[in-house]
Amino acid sequence: MKLEPNYLPNGICLNVLANSIENAKACYAAAEGHVVLGVLTKNYPTDEAAIEDMLAYQAEIDNAVSVGLGAGDPNQSGMVARVSKQVQPQHVNQVFTGVGASRALLGQSQTVINGLVSPTGKVGWVNIATGPLSSQAPSAEVPIATAIALLKDMGGSSIKYFPMKGLAHIEEFKAVAQACADNDFSLEPTGGIDLENFEEIVSIAVNAGVKKIIPHVYSSIIDSATGDTRPEDVAHLYEIIKKF
Repeated sequence: MKLEPNYLPNGICLNVLANSIENAKACYAAAEGHVVLGVLTKNYPTDEAAIEDMLAYQAEIDNAVSVGLGAGDPNQSGMVARVSKQVQPQHVNQVFTGVGASRALLGQSQTVINGLVSPTGKVGWVNIATGPLSSQAPSAEVPIATAIALLKDMGGSSIKYFPMKGLAHIEEFKAVAQACADNDFSLEPTGGIDLENFEEIVSIAVNAGVKKIIPHVYSSIIDSATGDTRPEDVAHLYEIIKKF
């Protein structure tokens, strides 16, 4: 079973949400497998229900499962770690403080685990207080390079930069991208990314020299009537990432 995301040769892999196994299969096909499909723990009442469903997804999309929190909800951190241990997915979304537990429970180094850090309004600094308790406390603002070092210490693979609010924090994002490139760390821009700003956001990371990039595109490509991620939009995003 493949434990690493299926990156393009340029180091880019998409991350979109799946509303059902059929929706996941359609989006997986639309990106020719260069995608991880987010399944949110918040949508399940128990660990067992989430594990059962995610294993079913896993069988249909060659394990391109991304175990999600649910809008970055820190209270899902423990469930994500426990479920990931059983599922052994290609990708895990975590708040900053949940990375170490997730890596330890996974028991292997291939699965990508991101650590959520947030914009601060100050270029070069990020907020790492994104856990269940720390997110309720005053922010903990540290230099980006320090956040990356801490994530490496915990077994993390990448920075999940959220919420970006599209291009609202673009100068801060440029500094984050440069730090990831300088420190050989992966980057996952998240929040407010749509078909219009996607290329600009990804190009910043590519031009900085980030080796592995997993952009998250969520609500902007979801059909509000069905809740499905639109495969045609995934195909459009895939055409964009192939250009890099």
